[in-house]
Amino acid sequence: MRFVGYTVALTSLGVALQVQFQSVSGGAAASLAPAAVGLASFTAEYAFASRDSTTPGPRAESRDSTPPVPPPPPPSLDFSGVLYANFQYGGEAGPAKASNKFDVERAYLTFRIPAGDDFSVRVTTDLFQQTSPGSDSFYRGWVVRAKYAYLQYNYLRGSGWRAFARAGLLQTVFIEHDEQFWPRWISTSPTERAGYFSSADAGVSTSLSLPGKVGEVYATLTNGPGYTSREVDRFKDYAARVTLTPWGRRQSDFLRTLALSAWGYKGATASRFADGGAGQLGPVGDALRRDRWGVHAGVADPRFTFAAQYAVRTEETDTGSNTSAAPRAVGDSTGVLVSAYAIVRPFLIASRGSKIPLALLGRVDRVTANRRSGSRYNTVIAGLIWDLSKRASLSLDYQETVPVDGAPLLPAKRYFAHIVARY
Repeated sequence: MRFVGYTVALTSLGVALQVQFQSVSGGAAASLAPAAVGLASFTAEYAFASRDSTTPGPRAESRDSTPPVPPPPPPSLDFSGVLYANFQYGGEAGPAKASNKFDVERAYLTFRIPAGDDFSVRVTTDLFQQTSPGSDSFYRGWVVRAKYAYLQYNYLRGSGWRAFARAGLLQTVFIEHDEQFWPRWISTSPTERAGYFSSADAGVSTSLSLPGKVGEVYATLTNGPGYTSREVDRFKDYAARVTLTPWGRRQSDFLRTLALSAWGYKGATASRFADGGAGQLGPVGDALRRDRWGVHAGVADPRFTFAAQYAVRTEETDTGSNTSAAPRAVGDSTGVLVSAYAIVRPFLIASRGSKIPLALLGRVDRVTANRRSGSRYNTVIAGLIWDLSKRASLSLDYQETVPVDGAPLLPAKRYFAHIVARY
């Protein structure tokens, strides 16, 4: 054996080592005894390439130069909200007629975030003051609850037809639509103020936008008690609304915002004798009717907003004690609501370029609590609105409730300074 060579490459450490070893054997080629081996020469070469060096090493050209794929950006969170506050003076007839207070009526915080393709989540918290008898004895301050909390799926995205479905705490059939014309920060909408149903409830819904901006269809299936209560019975409420905007495609015409709506609400509640009880004739499993329907027409032009509506409420209630001495009977009452309101900006009507942000406000509700007894009451709201900015407004308004023909409520007069801020 004349020459033996070894080459070692440690490229993973950035080091190249080459060794040349020459030996002369005087004996058998297979003999490696130290005495028979003569060291003729030994050379070694070392080359080091630092990993942190900007100069490529001997193996740098073999590295993958493709930059890593950046991770997808996190979903964007959309946050908004609105604040309602007021100072009020007055109240119901009697000792409370001179009461006054500062009040933060509502503070809504809304969070929207995507949840994958065509899916999104909305959560709206509601800050309010606890005033319910019993509950306010525990805590009389402001508390936070959920008003909206739903998952939305946009299942139709056509050039003309669009549709989505929601599940969770969501908008009921009509009140949010009415609030496109009436400012909720001054008072709740007529149907909500008259106690027809809540503005939100737990359930499922779907909305279909008609092509050509000519309207929409909205339908819900909900528990019934509203978002301020858990489900209290086994019955569910069904509702639907059809809104037509015949001139929705026009760009600047006054009738572009004209909306004509018809809605219906088929509800049911459990009897108060559903569980039976000592001395009763037995449990009552039948549902009590809780039906509503109405029609609405409104225009929401920046210079002039006007709306009128007619709604009917049918309510069944238990009477008697469900005993042999006082058998259960069903009382049926029908109520009617007629309402009209307007918001007029006189300076903007006189000149489209006017910068004077003054508006006049007026509303009249005629509420028949029971057609059979004839009891009814009127609600009157009138005032001025001044826009402090594009997102904040101040109003000075007067609100009065006047009972007529034995309505079960006291007359009330209140003077308000309302403020709203949107962010």
